[in-house]
Amino acid sequence: MTTNQPVALVTGGGRGIGLGISRALVAEEYDLAFCGVRAKELVKEAIEALEGSGRQILYCRCDVSKAPERKQMLEELRERFGRLDVLINNAGVAPRQRDDILEATEENYDQVMDVNLRGPYFLTQAVANWMIEQRSDREGFSGSIINVNSISSTVASVNRGEYCLSKAGLGMATQLWAVRMAEYGIPVFEVRPGLTATDMTAGAREKYDKLIDEGLLLIPRWGTPEDIGKTVAALVRGDLPYATGQSIALDGGLTVPRF
Repeated sequence: MTTNQPVALVTGGGRGIGLGISRALVAEEYDLAFCGVRAKELVKEAIEALEGSGRQILYCRCDVSKAPERKQMLEELRERFGRLDVLINNAGVAPRQRDDILEATEENYDQVMDVNLRGPYFLTQAVANWMIEQRSDREGFSGSIINVNSISSTVASVNRGEYCLSKAGLGMATQLWAVRMAEYGIPVFEVRPGLTATDMTAGAREKYDKLIDEGLLLIPRWGTPEDIGKTVAALVRGDLPYATGQSIALDGGLTVPRF
């Protein structure tokens, strides 16, 4: 059975930036599926918070780098909702250890590239085909795809080169899918967060607090998951109707050239 409410899928949607996006989308009255690699009991708090919105919530345990798990997740979505209107590719990992590119290992490289680039690329492929199918079957279908990228797609960090490469690749993937899906009227965007206060950046808090105090950012504060969620919600609503393939930097002005 197909629900009458629009449905969004947020990968890595149970914490950090992903949870900020999930909250924003249920506030927009989307039913929500979100995935992560943790067992369901470990995301109970996030599930209950999202269910408090009154929307239908589905949690799928899925490592997006693994094809069988992606396939199983989409089958669960079809069975539960019968539709998917929005895909947010948010799941991502940092290297297990930050090594100078002179010392980096192929093991770390493969793991980061598999999760950050290979997974969202092929999940988008599967969802894009489903969206094309829905567009043929349902009058008025309006879909969108949004990649959560990073300023690291263009800002070099030599102690996490594999991460930068994965994000640079994701930027090109955004453009490729925007071109391919244009004939179906399905826009593809990306957002590029900068310094965002999450558990992933907690260990670097003191370092960047000092840099922010010294003028690193034009807007002198950390970004928040809510900042990212509000922007994604605007894209999903269609508030930027003439901008498919574009990237929005949410970095407090960090990447504005200055001298």
